[in-house]
This record gives sequence, structure tokens and C-alpha cells, in this order.
Amino acid sequence: MAQAASIVRVVRTIKVARLRPPALRDLLWWLLVSLNALFGAILFWTLITPLSPVGQWRPSAVRMPSLAERAALFATVDPFNRTTNAAVGSDTAAVTSLALTLYATRAMPGGGGSAILAGSDGVQTVVQVGTEVQPGIKLVAVAFDHVILTHNGAREMLYLDQSGSAPTATAVVAANPVKATGMQQADTAGAPITVQSVRSGIGFGPRAAGGRVVGLEVMPQGDGNVFRNAGFQPGDLVTAVNGQPVRGAGDTALLVGALQPGSTVAITVQRGGRQLPIAIKLGQ
Repeated sequence: MAQAASIVRVVRTIKVARLRPPALRDLLWWLLVSLNALFGAILFWTLITPLSPVGQWRPSAVRMPSLAERAALFATVDPFNRTTNAAVGSDTAAVTSLALTLYATRAMPGGGGSAILAGSDGVQTVVQVGTEVQPGIKLVAVAFDHVILTHNGAREMLYLDQSGSAPTATAVVAANPVKATGMQQADTAGAPITVQSVRSGIGFGPRAAGGRVVGLEVMPQGDGNVFRNAGFQPGDLVTAVNGQPVRGAGDTALLVGALQPGSTVAITVQRGGRQLPIAIKLGQ
């Protein structure tokens, strides 16, 4: 009887254990096991997946628009002013035959702007959008390279004047006195300038204006080679030596004291109403 009773108690205990919900610790354990299995599967798939595309994959070909499509696209874009429609009214306007020349344009956001125009007389005038250029001719729109005019009710285009050639580099350098001075020094670099040659070949004297000394006048002496090699020109007026302005007749000693063998003297001269720097490198 005792053995049968113990068997009955064991069976009841098993049934109660089956009816009891699982503990939180068991749920967390199974959750971690599931996550580990999922991450392991992802890692395995990452390792065995090939890096290259699967199958006969080919990139799509690049489509190049035709010349007509590209021309139409570029005509609608203003690379200098994105907020202004560059082709405003150009699709319904013809190139004008009026005796007008367009020199400059300034397009403003919102369709406004101005342009510099000249008639047959060559006189340039600034014309605002909405005003008349000539009787019966009105400026109605401004783009970055042309303007739109109304002439007898018809819209006409006038482009910038591009008939003239651009200035060459030689002409620009020749017209710049600063660059020309630099080139002169480079050409005569073979003739060294010494302290003795400066004292014997260049003369300095104070120049007064309005009752006060405004600078030191530079004058060539002898054959004038040292004067030219140093970068001076007739009429130059020294206004500063090594950054110190010339204010009196006694400042001649300032310039003479700066002339030391092996040094470089920074001189500022007034030439043609402009202040130009000149560097005199003295030899030993």
C-alpha cells in the first residue's frame, strides 16, 4: 500500500509541474539561445555570400542626349545667376537688326536688371528694364549674355558684342607699370648695384608742396644706368623708406643710412599719382 501511495504522489507532482507556467529565467535563456542562433545564421550567410553580383549582371548604359537636346538644355540655364531665367522670351524673339551695341548686362532676381547699350553714335548709356533705349524701343528683359527688346510690338534679342579680340598677355604687362618695372629689374639682374654706385649714380633731393616736404625727388646722375637698373623713372618721388614715411628734408639721411652692403632697401615711390613699391638689392 505504501508503494502504491508513493507512485500516486509522484504522478500528481508531474501533473502539477506540467500545469505550472515556465519561470522568467527559463524564458530569458530560450530568448538568448534564439538570438545567438539568428546571429550565427546571419554571420554564416555573410561569409558564404559572394562579393560580386550574382548572375550575368551588367550596368545600365549611359544615355547621352543628342546635340539638339543638349543645346536646348544649356539655353535654359544661366551658370552665372541661377535665380534668373536666362532664356526668358528668347524662344519667341529674333536677333535684332537695330544699330545698337550691348556692352554689359546685370540680371537681378525677379526679372529686373540693367544693361549698358550704345547707339550708332557710340555713346554708352545705362538702361534699366522697362525703360526706353530709343523712341519706340524698350528694354524688357536682361540675361547673362543678351537682352530682350521690344520694337514696334515685336520682341528682339541683342547679344553682347564679341567682335573684338581679347587683349594679349604682352599688352597687359606692358600697360602695367608695376609689372613693367619688375621685368626691367629681371632683365638687368646681371648688373649688380652697390652702395657706391647708388651714391654716385642716383641723386636725392627734398620736394616741398604747400609749405612742407612731401618726399625725396629722384634724379639720375652720370649715364643713368644705375638709376634705371634700380627701377626708377624720371619724375619718381620717394615717399617712404623701409616702411618709414618721408616727412622732412632730414629724411635724406634715413635713405642714406639704409644703404648697406648686402641689404635690400624697400622704397615706395609716387609715380603718376600711384604709390609703387621698389626693392633695391645691394651687392657686397
